[in-house]
Amino acid sequence: MINNPLSKRLESFRVLLGSGSPRRQELLRDIGVSFEQVHNKVEETYPQHLKAGDISEYLAQLKSSNLKQNLKKNEILITADTVVWHKGVSLAKPADAAEATEMLRQLSYDWHEVITSVCFTTHERQKIISCTTEVLFRKLDEEEIQYYTTALKPFDKAGAYGIQEWLGNIAIEEIRGSYSNVVGLPTHLVYKTLMDMAS
Repeated sequence: MINNPLSKRLESFRVLLGSGSPRRQELLRDIGVSFEQVHNKVEETYPQHLKAGDISEYLAQLKSSNLKQNLKKNEILITADTVVWHKGVSLAKPADAAEATEMLRQLSYDWHEVITSVCFTTHERQKIISCTTEVLFRKLDEEEIQYYTTALKPFDKAGAYGIQEWLGNIAIEEIRGSYSNVVGLPTHLVYKTLMDMAS
């Protein structure tokens, strides 16, 4: 039997995922990573002078801060953050339907960037990778926006949408870059980084 190359490389390691995102968990499993989820409650605030990928890198590293001191020698902690960047503004997770509606109106008929940063922390070192994907929405009408925000309640998602959900299926015209990055993890970079760290 031929084993998944990454699973084989990680046999002597314990991978910890400091994220409650079911999408990130699924993506990690898809590339062959066995992991344990660890509880990680962090106030996601950042210095206001930061922009775009600097925000996601700062928050991905911040999410490791209260877990890294307890890491054992063979453990790899993964934390991540995703930013939706549009016209010089970070569109974070909306507080309610009204805020989600306004975000989607802004994204309608325009390009935006989705930036995901992933922080890998071990007992001895820390490495951060980032990936940017450009996404184009077609023009959304009010009925579509109201249906999505009311029925699917995308309040746990940066930019108020999930690419794998109804809105992503009907509204995205073009993507430049990694699809999985928009879902929540740039799996091609995560795979390469874990292979390198476990070598």
